[in-house]
Amino acid sequence: MYELLKDLDKRWIFLLMFLSVTIPIYIIAKTGKSFPEVPTVLSEAVFQSIENLNEGDPVLLSFDFDPASEGELGPMATAFVRHCAEKKVKMYFMALWPVGPQMIDDAIARVIDTDFSHLVYGQDYVNLGFKPGNEGVIKVIVTDMRELYTTDDIGTSIDEIPMMAHIDNVQDFDLVINVSAGYAGTKEWVQYASTPYPEKIKIVAGCTGVQAPLLYPYIPNQLPGLLGAIKGAAEYEKLVIDKYGGLNPDPKYLEAKRRMGPQLVAHLLIIILIILANYIYFIERRREMSS
Repeated sequence: MYELLKDLDKRWIFLLMFLSVTIPIYIIAKTGKSFPEVPTVLSEAVFQSIENLNEGDPVLLSFDFDPASEGELGPMATAFVRHCAEKKVKMYFMALWPVGPQMIDDAIARVIDTDFSHLVYGQDYVNLGFKPGNEGVIKVIVTDMRELYTTDDIGTSIDEIPMMAHIDNVQDFDLVINVSAGYAGTKEWVQYASTPYPEKIKIVAGCTGVQAPLLYPYIPNQLPGLLGAIKGAAEYEKLVIDKYGGLNPDPKYLEAKRRMGPQLVAHLLIIILIILANYIYFIERRREMSS
């Protein structure tokens, strides 16, 4: 076995990785079934933070990502909007990234326009769009939102939007939901919003896998709940579907669970390859020492 593994053409490894990704995709597409998910404490905390809201509560959703991170963050953004719509809270969308408004429009089209078309723009949800300035935007709107946001994303005056009547700053929201791909994103929201105003501003978030370790120190005080990458999105999807999905949920609300299949199998293959590589290494070391 040692000789076989030692001289194995690396193209076989590439083929195995290809198959580990494509076969689960094919099986899931044919059967409609995916691997089971067991939500973690952090995913449960995110879900419960939204579940505790009352009908009509104002919620700020900041979509701070772009198409490059849609694979990880798109499904959780969809789940967030679905959950908020089911809870009948008022949704206020904004973005710290230039392409953020496109991500907002995609989520609105995917969820609200399709399944919650009874919601009225300006009364039930509003898109405030993008403002440049990164964390500088947060520093301003935590005390005076109207200093920066005089119109919504399509140019309508804030004063003409009914649901903006009682919103003066971020402290007026019952919850801030952030979907973040990096700077500026969750870390800045924590540092400049929830940390200075711990009693007034509560934040939950979803982020990319590489960003999650940077946010763990803020849990649970400044950041009670966090969805990490596609795994966190899949766990949160399960919670939302279990509560609101029905017998045959729309596949668009199971996208993260579907994407977890090939990722899980590919990761298992990587672990096996690491073990085999270490086996080869130790056999070679033993032979060198004995010679």
